[in-house]
Amino acid sequence: MLPTAFLFPGQGSQELNMGRDVAEAQQSALDMWLLAEKLSGISLREIYWAAPDAAPAPEMSDTKALQPALTVVNLTLWHAAKDKAAAVPVIGVAGHSLGEYAALAAAGVLGVEDVIKAVCVRGTLMAGAAREGHGMAAVVKLPLATVEQIVDKAAKQSGAFLRIANHNSPAQFVISGEKPALEAAAALVKEAKGRAVPLAVSGAFHSPLISEAANEFAKVLEGLDWRKPAFPVAMNVCGQPMTDPGVLKSFATAQMTSSVLWTTTMQSLYEAGARRFVEVGPKGVLAKLVGQNLEGKDDVIAQGAGSLEAVQAL
Repeated sequence: MLPTAFLFPGQGSQELNMGRDVAEAQQSALDMWLLAEKLSGISLREIYWAAPDAAPAPEMSDTKALQPALTVVNLTLWHAAKDKAAAVPVIGVAGHSLGEYAALAAAGVLGVEDVIKAVCVRGTLMAGAAREGHGMAAVVKLPLATVEQIVDKAAKQSGAFLRIANHNSPAQFVISGEKPALEAAAALVKEAKGRAVPLAVSGAFHSPLISEAANEFAKVLEGLDWRKPAFPVAMNVCGQPMTDPGVLKSFATAQMTSSVLWTTTMQSLYEAGARRFVEVGPKGVLAKLVGQNLEGKDDVIAQGAGSLEAVQAL
């Protein structure tokens, strides 16, 4: 079997009825939903599960509900896939932003209940960190050097804070900061023949503008039991596979205000030997990014495991 890396998606990968098939087939998966509902105080299944023709509930994008719900989906799919994972050489795991906590649980660094407790707090803190005049935007079709120049110029022109928050692929980035700088950057992106798309968030996540929330969350992470992983975890802050529990805790603590180095993460997992990348979670966003980040590597396979059927087909 090909050496494999397992990837866990984050915010933006939510979809209607995610994780429902696993929970209806496995009591242990349903129990995880019940635990998340108890810890969050939110009726998560009422928000995310509905008739196939129903319109998605507006609350689906509420980070207080989304973070525990998506984490549960990722983890229940992982538990359904564990026998498959045990049969292949696992080079490492990684999670995009919120997904990093599912990756830490998958590697055994943190317990499932600790992770669910942590993301419930994380979602509440990030919702509380939302500020009028803060936001984020996706920037596509431009290379990193151009985006860096635009961010620097927009910040200077506007006198407002701006930074690259996500390096998703060589031509897909997310910028985060204050609205005047975001607006200036959007104009510059258009001039450069790129595209800037405002995101439906009211916080400047993965930036120092949410330091207060990050400091509170650090206290939560400090109180968890950090263990040696079963396989390396490639962390967002550095993009490199790590195995030392203290280092993993340090990078997880820095994650909320640091950039997500996803391109570096994909490249480092490839360099470590991964040739198959399996996204364990809904929607398949990360599986699509594998090809963009490892373009020209004809020995790479990307797969999605977003349903029980897809897990069984691995």
